[in-house]
Amino acid sequence: MIRKIGKITIYVNNQEEAKAFWTEKLNFVIKLERPMGPNMTWLEVGPNECEFTTFILYDKKMMLAQKPSANVGHPNVILSTDNIEESYNELKEKGVEVSEIMTMPYGKMFSFKDQDGNDYLLREDEF
Repeated sequence: MIRKIGKITIYVNNQEEAKAFWTEKLNFVIKLERPMGPNMTWLEVGPNECEFTTFILYDKKMMLAQKPSANVGHPNVILSTDNIEESYNELKEKGVEVSEIMTMPYGKMFSFKDQDGNDYLLREDEF
């Protein structure tokens, strides 16, 4: 039946700003970018070309126009790294708002915010 997690929608205020954040600050790549009519673009980004799971950067105002009851709050997304200190320093150098690194019994992690103030966690995982 279900074999993979395919896409996660992140509602953004401005697709171009979101694209710049994910590609320039987090080194993601554009996996798919296609027009969806005169005022909308389908935009997917991922950590690399080979990764199956992508983030869809979807315009928040367009979603609310299509479905006023939609929940367009911040996502609950945990991303993975194999070197938390290196990732922390790189994001901080690029001007990304980051919290302090937390050491928990189940691993190290820190939170960061995107261009719209949405919160994410980055956790060090053993691969």
